[in-house]
Amino acid sequence: MSKVKTSFFCQNCGTQYAKWQGQCNACKEWNTIAEEIIQKQEKVAWKSEPTSNGKAPRPLKINEIDSTQEIRMDTTDGELNRVLGGGIVPGSLTLLGGEPGIGKSTLLLQISLKLPYKTLYVSGEESQKQIKMRAERITPNSDNCYILTETKTQNIFKQIEAIQPEIVIIDSIQTLHTDYIESTAGSISQIRETTAELIKFAKETNIPVILIGHITKDGNIAGPKILEHMVDTVLQFEGDRNHVYRILRSLKNRFGSTAELGIYEMLGSGLREVSNPSEILISHKDEELSGTAIASTLEGMRPLMIEIQSLVSTAVYGTPQRSTTGYNAKRLNMILAVLEKRAGFRLGAKDVFLNVTGGISVDDPAIDLAVVAAILSSNEDIPVTKGCCFAGEVGLSGEIRPVNRVDQRIQEAEKLGFTTIFVSKYNKIALKNTGIKIELVAKIEDVAGILFG
Repeated sequence: MSKVKTSFFCQNCGTQYAKWQGQCNACKEWNTIAEEIIQKQEKVAWKSEPTSNGKAPRPLKINEIDSTQEIRMDTTDGELNRVLGGGIVPGSLTLLGGEPGIGKSTLLLQISLKLPYKTLYVSGEESQKQIKMRAERITPNSDNCYILTETKTQNIFKQIEAIQPEIVIIDSIQTLHTDYIESTAGSISQIRETTAELIKFAKETNIPVILIGHITKDGNIAGPKILEHMVDTVLQFEGDRNHVYRILRSLKNRFGSTAELGIYEMLGSGLREVSNPSEILISHKDEELSGTAIASTLEGMRPLMIEIQSLVSTAVYGTPQRSTTGYNAKRLNMILAVLEKRAGFRLGAKDVFLNVTGGISVDDPAIDLAVVAAILSSNEDIPVTKGCCFAGEVGLSGEIRPVNRVDQRIQEAEKLGFTTIFVSKYNKIALKNTGIKIELVAKIEDVAGILFG
């Protein structure tokens, strides 16, 4: 019998050490290094299928490899398809992370019940009766979804051989364990080994696997980063449990863009796809209020109209406050400095609060112009004209810089009923005969003169 081998791993970052020490050299955290057993048995977890000709795979020249487009599996969920890049790639491993109670299990159970493919939903956290109760709330019936409550990978692979599913969903990877590693479930060694077994299974059978992953108190997927490096796609499910809206982002995607965004609404019957996000990002009010402006932004290929709210007030204390939600605080300070230096607005002794409605964070510099309009509107206490929206980046000299894909932004604003859009005069606009008025501006002073002249 082989000698049991152990090693020491940092539970925060996954760095391996030959002996115990108090502080991790990689992440500088104290008392996070723990001993784990790493000696494996000789046999493997997933028995490889022989190739069709009985020979081992050989190296191929890159121009000999078949480059035909991989057929993706439609999830019947438009938002998830968009974030994944068109659907699930056969043989891929996808990791879905998010805070407890955010709706990860609900999302994947809902999709597995609606998929036209035979699906095996493996849960290590809930019993079959508990899953059945939630399934009845989401959709009344499904003939393609099989539920298995198991945590040992060897037993899971036996059931996979018996059922022959087309998609496998694991809830969650932190509950799985294998006989070939003696560490406890959820440890670094177990997560690495069970994920490696699932990768081997997915690549050899061409069956896609979707994993649910827990996150740490810092918001990172527990594992730690080792889990994200091993999988093909990493999805993050975000949102405030006190609000009904959830946002699905792609943090890593080997088969598509990471700039796409999916939005859901949490209802009693499950998650509803929000096909028109502007309905939740723009508040509906009867009277015009100062300090609000609408920005035209892009998330991946999707144009969004978002509302920027600002409050400018006299500083009660000696040092003025600068507070932002959903917008870069350093960029707000830059814009305030530009307004003071280039446009002559005295905001240095005033508190400035900025909020992007809907609970989303936006990095698109094209919303700068809407931020300027909201701040000036609150400072002057004059509402921005109803039906106006903005798409422009503000430079350090006070100029309005052009933004990319301006035609798509203008079309979205026109579709949603806006009457005027402010863009940089340096943008090349190809649209003809539009129903929306396009205001071309070059400097911040031009915008202030038109809005509050």
